Amino acid sequence: MKPHIIVLGNEKGGTGKSTVAMHLTVHLLNEGFKVGTIDVDARQGTFTQYFEHRKKASDDIKLPEHVAILSNNDNNREKARSYDTESLSNTLERLADRDFIVIDTPGNDTYLSQMAHSYADTLITPMNDSFVDLDVLVRILDEDMKALRPSIYAEMVWNQRKERAKRGEKPIDWIVIRNRLTTLYTKNKRDISVVLEALAKRVGFRLGTGFCERVIFKELFLSGLTLLDLDKSGVQLNISHVAARQELRELINFMKLPNLQ
Repeated sequence: MKPHIIVLGNEKGGTGKSTVAMHLTVHLLNEGFKVGTIDVDARQGTFTQYFEHRKKASDDIKLPEHVAILSNNDNNREKARSYDTESLSNTLERLADRDFIVIDTPGNDTYLSQMAHSYADTLITPMNDSFVDLDVLVRILDEDMKALRPSIYAEMVWNQRKERAKRGEKPIDWIVIRNRLTTLYTKNKRDISVVLEALAKRVGFRLGTGFCERVIFKELFLSGLTLLDLDKSGVQLNISHVAARQELRELINFMKLPNLQ
């Protein structure tokens, strides 16, 4: 059995990719699965830093086998791409005995990120609830928001779907989640919901919900912990923590991962 590969992708930073990746990883570890993680955004290294902090949190804390890959910046484009191809291929082979592999990608377009997308069994694209973030997925061509066309990131995902088809692999299960939501109902939220629901049918993704905006996520990063570690860390749970855990459970259920149903 090949590992199920989960890729966190969006060509925009600050959408919560690393936070979602970390919580998914710890959940899978807690369920008893063997998990490998890959950071193909090693230059920024948020995912990698999270695990560095986590190693210091406790001697018995659960950790995956983690690999950070730095893109090759050789002036020879073909040479650089060949190096990146080999690096990712070797890393996936190294983690071939895992049940799941979670890959975090950069908030910009790189060849290494494109390759990682082509290996995704499940692709999760978190986006903030704003038309600035929405522009990565869709171009709105009129004021009535009825004339829509896929944007640069959606086109890239489509191309990687074709790469998977060439390799004879099953289609990517693409999930877009609205992340860092506020609890207030606004016209902006309603309009974004309308656009995303229309685009989901045209482009082929499932629309879900991620995490609300919470201070706890910024605090957890520095300690290397997740919402799932709070009981062991001695932190007293409050209503916000409980609500955030429920959001995580709902996301995992929505993903319909193998062996978790």
